[in-house]
Amino acid sequence: MMIRKLNKCKKITAGDGSFLRELLHAGKGKFSFGYSLAHAIVKPGKSTKPHMLSLSEVYYILEGRGAMYIGGKKGIVKKDDAVYIPPKAKQYIRNTGKRDLKFLCIVDPAWRASCEKICVPSKTN
Repeated sequence: MMIRKLNKCKKITAGDGSFLRELLHAGKGKFSFGYSLAHAIVKPGKSTKPHMLSLSEVYYILEGRGAMYIGGKKGIVKKDDAVYIPPKAKQYIRNTGKRDLKFLCIVDPAWRASCEKICVPSKTN
């Protein structure tokens, strides 16, 4: 049996700017699943950087509310909403509330740095 405590997982600032704690990852340890699971936080008034994964991803909103942008489309998200993000879709989420926006990120197959691209805005003259 394996039980992971959120407060025992190392807190990092992810490439997209969210605060992240990785709970489970198929590539770490001897697990029979192929996905990764992380807990993310976006502070009020902040957003993640636009980014793309070559993998499918699901966000499950635990607390707060926000605006989710996928492939140029906007959707409003709040507690208990699940959002599917298809592979290679440009995405980001903005916290539109007054509390932390907390959500789970499930990536399948398991997340790895080589599968993520942070989208840098083009410079204009």
